[in-house]
Amino acid sequence: MAITTAASRLGTAAFSETDPIELRPNWTAADAQVVINAVYRQVLGNDYLMASERLTGLESLLANGQLTVREFVRAVAKSELYKTKFLYPNFQTRVIELNLKHLLGRAPYDESEVIDHLDRYQTQGFEADIDSYIDSVEYESNFGDAIVPYYRGFSTQMGQKTVGFPRMFRLYRGYATSDRSGLEGSSSRLAAELGKNSVSAIVGPSGVNEGFAYRPSKQGVTPSRTFGRSSQGSTDRLYRIEVSGISLPRYPKVRRSNQEFVVPYEQLSSTLQQINKLGGKVASVTIAQ
Repeated sequence: MAITTAASRLGTAAFSETDPIELRPNWTAADAQVVINAVYRQVLGNDYLMASERLTGLESLLANGQLTVREFVRAVAKSELYKTKFLYPNFQTRVIELNLKHLLGRAPYDESEVIDHLDRYQTQGFEADIDSYIDSVEYESNFGDAIVPYYRGFSTQMGQKTVGFPRMFRLYRGYATSDRSGLEGSSSRLAAELGKNSVSAIVGPSGVNEGFAYRPSKQGVTPSRTFGRSSQGSTDRLYRIEVSGISLPRYPKVRRSNQEFVVPYEQLSSTLQQINKLGGKVASVTIAQ
C-alpha cells in the first residue's frame, strides 16, 4: 500500500498504482521485451538509451531463457554502459546512493551502510560491490530471480525503515527525470544528512507540491541581483528562479548549472525570456518574499 495519500502531488503515483514487473512462467517474447525495457529504465536511472547503446547480447540471453531477470540486472549494472553513465562521472558516495536506488529501490538508511559499500568497493572492486546488492537477502526477499527491481521507498512494507521514505525524495526528482540530469551534478545528495543522522525534508519534484521543488545552490548563496539589475526593494513580491545549464555571454564560453536569480514580479517575464535566450533550463520558480 502507498505510504502517503499525497502520491499524486509528490509525483509517486506512477509507482504506487502499478504492480511490479515479473517474468512469469510460460512467458512470451513480448513479455521478455517488457522486462528488458523495465530493467533499462530502473537500472539506468531512466536515462535516455540510444539504440547503439543497447546490450543486445545480454538481451538475447534473457530472451532465450539463458539468463534470469536477476542475472540480467547484474550484467547491466556491471556493464561498461552503467560505469560510463554513473561510476566514472560521480563521486563514490553518489555512486553508492545510485546503486541502492537502482538495485534495491531505496535510499541509504544510515552512514554505516554507505561506509560498508565504500570499503567493499575500495578493497574488492566495483563488481564485488554490485554483487553485494544483488546477492543480498534484501534483494532475494523483494525481487528474487524474476522481478525487476522497483522503487520500494515509496511504500510501507516489512523490513523497510521509515527514514528511507523522506530520503528517497532526495534521490527521486520525478517520473520523467533522469539520474544524470540533476541540478546538483555528481555530488552526494544525502552525505550531510547521513553524517548528522538527521531526517531529510520531503521536497517534491519540480512542477509539483506547490513550488517546494526549490533547492539552494551548491555554494549556498542566494543572490540579490539579476542580470546586473538590483531586485531588492523593487516590489513587495520577489520570485526566486533556479536555472540549469545557463551560458553566460563571455569568452571562453562556459556552461554553468544550478544558478539562482531573485527578481521582482515586473521583471519575471523578461528574465525568463533572457534565461531562455542564454540556453538555460528553468528548474523551479518560487516566491522568495
